[in-house]
Amino acid sequence: MYLRKVIGTLLSRIKCPSLTGCKFLIVEKINQDLTAKKQTEVAVDTVGAGDGETVIVVKSSSARMSIEGDNKNKLPIDAAIIGIVDSVEVSQV
Repeated sequence: MYLRKVIGTLLSRIKCPSLTGCKFLIVEKINQDLTAKKQTEVAVDTVGAGDGETVIVVKSSSARMSIEGDNKNKLPIDAAIIGIVDSVEVSQV
């Protein structure tokens, strides 16, 4: 699992039919202190995240498993948002 910040929405009228109804968000990689790394990726939103929110992202087979339905293992998904972060506390060791 990875922390990311939602920085935008991606709209696609033409896509794989199995992705109809999926919401795509642009997420930016962040450091442990929540500062931006200036690297982005697209993730399927499964929790209703919005712009500016810090989210939890899973990748690969974990991303496909986060989608409900019988065809989830056939979906061409590499990243999925599975949670919205309320707060982060990092201990200084």
